[in-house]
Amino acid sequence: MSTLIDSIDERTKLAGTNHLEVLLFSLGTNDDTGRDEVFGINVFKVREVLNIPDITSAPEMPEGVEGFVSLRGEMVPIINLQKFCKLTSNDEPNILMITEYNTHVQGFLVKAVDTIQRLNWEQVKEPPPLLSKRLGGLVTAVSELQDKRLVMIMDVEKVLADAADFYDESVFDGIAQLDGEQQFTILFADDSNIARKQITGCLDHMGVKHYSAHNGAKAWEMLDEIATRCEKQERSILTEIQAVLTDVEMPEMDGYVLTQKIKSDPRMAGLPVIMHSSLTATANMAMGKSVGADEYVPKFEPKQLASTLQRFFASI
Repeated sequence: MSTLIDSIDERTKLAGTNHLEVLLFSLGTNDDTGRDEVFGINVFKVREVLNIPDITSAPEMPEGVEGFVSLRGEMVPIINLQKFCKLTSNDEPNILMITEYNTHVQGFLVKAVDTIQRLNWEQVKEPPPLLSKRLGGLVTAVSELQDKRLVMIMDVEKVLADAADFYDESVFDGIAQLDGEQQFTILFADDSNIARKQITGCLDHMGVKHYSAHNGAKAWEMLDEIATRCEKQERSILTEIQAVLTDVEMPEMDGYVLTQKIKSDPRMAGLPVIMHSSLTATANMAMGKSVGADEYVPKFEPKQLASTLQRFFASI
């Protein structure tokens, strides 16, 4: 099964094309709708796909966490996505997907995996409010496949936050206000509600002003307005914002394309772009550098984000 995701070299060529590849999977037939709903996860986040091995249960596990499996000497927590989506189904999970987010490795129990599909981010949209509410905010984007099925891109960051409380307030401990009189402002873009909350918390602890956008297209629209205003007033865009922080995976326009557009626009000369992603493999960092990113910082490491921003601000 793991051969589904072996061709990583080809996937590194997607940087700057506004495409992504997702592994489609099912959580079973929804007893309420009678449909076998299709979910998707970025292939770069999937290590391997396995038949379900023996799961060792442990006391006082959060709801939806089935236990652990030993995988090549590593104890990996196992999360039942059917339970997290509150999906009522008579279908039992048959497949285990091993995933990696920000160096956290975990397994997701699913009913079945389908195929890998290449999607254009321009055709990936924010989910309708009713759909998002029905699935507890666990879907971050949706897109229609060529066969007219709707694929729902899962917000795995929220799954991990709910399952294991990975991202509590203690992560901000030790982040202090910036010294000096100068006020700094950044624009950040991220489609995950969990990520936006943590970025905001980090910046607030630092005393950094911020604008936020839910995706790269909105971020570009905001940047274009700022750059146009500054150009008319014959001043640098750096007088208004001092850095851009962007996620990689976002509906409509991803972080690679956003970075390319910033770096190719003379009105934005000298504006640092910091990629902020849960895709932390070396290949993904290289992809960020290839489109002009000045730095690549893993998500949910606010102390590292704060120190990176301090370094950039010190050079201004």
